[in-house]
Amino acid sequence: MTKQLILASASPRRREILSMAGYRFTVLAPDVDESAQGLAPDMLVQELSRRKAAAAAVLSVPHDVILAADTVVALDDKILGKPGDAARAVQMLRALSGQTHVVYTGFTISDNDTAVTQAVAAYVTMREITEEEINAYVATGSPLDKAGAYGIQEAAGMFVQSLQGDYYSIMGLPICPVSVLLRDTFGITPDL
Repeated sequence: MTKQLILASASPRRREILSMAGYRFTVLAPDVDESAQGLAPDMLVQELSRRKAAAAAVLSVPHDVILAADTVVALDDKILGKPGDAARAVQMLRALSGQTHVVYTGFTISDNDTAVTQAVAAYVTMREITEEEINAYVATGSPLDKAGAYGIQEAAGMFVQSLQGDYYSIMGLPICPVSVLLRDTFGITPDL
């Protein structure tokens, strides 16, 4: 019986990363409750990835391998989620300007026998961003659906002075540890 990889995420960035790495997969993105007050950022992303994996597992067949992930941005241990509107996006980008923040991505890979959950942290330092740059970027609408109000793979990449850690985890899926677990624990390899 062939195992099918299920990506439990609607994120186009996660789809892009998995496709770039050569994986064949199906997207199944069930809605889950993403409220979890009082958890540290690294624990929060792990909890949310577990919830997403569990919700997808209910809708899939038993031998499927589920991959779910969640990403948050934390500045001084305060979580900056998706801004939702332009005013909040401007506030977030002002707060990140000239600062180092941490991007946490948690992921869960599971099948009916095994579940593995991990979190990866990457440190991002933004240069000073001018008000004009912030307003122009926010006007594109791009920051509204991204944790911390920016996507490193887009125009906001020009604000990133340096980073320490996994670039792909900042985009939303740390493909290196994910691919090792898929291969070694779940027997799924990409078509390279």
